[in-house]
Amino acid sequence: MPIKIPKRLPAREILEEENIFIMDEDRAKTQDIRPLNIIILNLMPEKEKTEAQLLRVLGNTPLQVNISFLQTATYQSRNTSQLHLDQFYTTFSDIRNRKYDGMIITGAPVELMSFEDVDYWEELKEIMDWSASNVTSTLHICWGAQAALYHHFGIGKFELPKKCSGIFSHVVSDRSEKLLTGFDDIYLAPHSRYTDVEKAQVENHPDVKLLSYSEEAGPFIMSANNGRQIMITGHLEYDATTLSEEYKRDREKGLDAHLPLYYFPDNNPNKQPLNRWRSHAHLLFSNWLNYYVYQQTPFEWQ
Repeated sequence: MPIKIPKRLPAREILEEENIFIMDEDRAKTQDIRPLNIIILNLMPEKEKTEAQLLRVLGNTPLQVNISFLQTATYQSRNTSQLHLDQFYTTFSDIRNRKYDGMIITGAPVELMSFEDVDYWEELKEIMDWSASNVTSTLHICWGAQAALYHHFGIGKFELPKKCSGIFSHVVSDRSEKLLTGFDDIYLAPHSRYTDVEKAQVENHPDVKLLSYSEEAGPFIMSANNGRQIMITGHLEYDATTLSEEYKRDREKGLDAHLPLYYFPDNNPNKQPLNRWRSHAHLLFSNWLNYYVYQQTPFEWQ
């Protein structure tokens, strides 16, 4: 089944070339189906890239999904055109009285700032509080995961000696959660961040379950409130070249960037990296949509 996206969204052409089943509003109106309504709070600077990455993994399930995009009202994006934002994004004031089956809160390049110093922190807190009672399940990614752990559960972050960047091995620590149904005992996933959370704090918190972690990259997938809140510190949605683009961008900025670990063939940044996590990316988002959104959401919100 398809995902429904705005007719002129630039990601449409990319997804159609990859045979991702999509439809626009006109065709969706002819479908006699109760679709899942998913709202994506996109905090990433290059919003169009993030849109394509997330839509790719959301569009590979048997479920029909309506996608809407949310931006902050208290911070203006500098890397995405205002025309794009005006066409395809809404703000919290426009949706606060609605119910959604699922929500995704992305990461943001603000990890080295304290949460309270982020321009839109108060707005984000309000959105996260709203999601607890107006969304069936919310998926938080990277900094979005750290923000949720801090706001909802009081688990803080700490700065790493150097950026955690690369493709790391992970193990499944709790197979009772359907989110990890079908996962290999050891699987790969990308990470790209300057901060982390303490594994012991997560394990000792009575309301948070550690589902998967990496010995090198730390806690990876966590769940709370029977899957109503899911926190993922890495980026399974990343393209094969995303870490390479970030590395080259950081080098051009004069930052002391190191090669992403276990990423470039032969550690040669001139060689094309391979996507070795694609199957688990599709599996995780498919499991989330099926078990935590579709199976749990009411046919009609009260």
